[in-house]
Amino acid sequence: MKPEFFAHPFSSYCQKALIAFYENDVPFTYRMLEEPGVGAEFEALWPIKRFPILRENDQVVVEATSIIEYLQVRHPGPVRLIPDDPELALEARMLDRVFDNYVMTPQGKFVYDALRPADKRDALGVDEARQMLDASYAWLDQRMADRTWAVGETFTLADCAAAPSLFYADWTYAIPERFAHLKAYRARLLQRPAFARAVDEARGYRHYFPLGAPDRD
Repeated sequence: MKPEFFAHPFSSYCQKALIAFYENDVPFTYRMLEEPGVGAEFEALWPIKRFPILRENDQVVVEATSIIEYLQVRHPGPVRLIPDDPELALEARMLDRVFDNYVMTPQGKFVYDALRPADKRDALGVDEARQMLDASYAWLDQRMADRTWAVGETFTLADCAAAPSLFYADWTYAIPERFAHLKAYRARLLQRPAFARAVDEARGYRHYFPLGAPDRD
């Protein structure tokens, strides 16, 4: 039985895991949360109700990073998203957390705040998120000055995290032109076939973006 993937194509964390499926052509059953009955089944499997999750036989795996690790163990392919070299694997896992915590999370603060009623907005929280993105953009731009991917010349877990993080962050709070290395890295990620596929599959949902999706990418 193929693994089941409970997800929505417009979700950044779902796209992160989808990249891993697509990089190694892992077959799976897409359980779209929009489909009748799928949401209730999803909630029964994971009461926290945060997607994506993967189910294979009696095993349920939550969180995109863990799903990517699971796929490498149970469905290995030619693209080793967790490098075999332990030092590189440590670096990939570190950068995965950097993109999730210091790019994806502050980007999400802007989005969630826009969904709140006007009298419940958190201006201070959004300003703190903006400062976090400023610091992250500067650090990442310096890091990407002499490498193709986040951990060097090999595409890894870190790039799976980076792709949707930088994709949506640039929509939300544009990467300044002075950070040319980071902007070039984002462009390379968009050209990666696995991520390009995930982006294309989500095009029909861009009207969901509460800040207004730009007419690009």
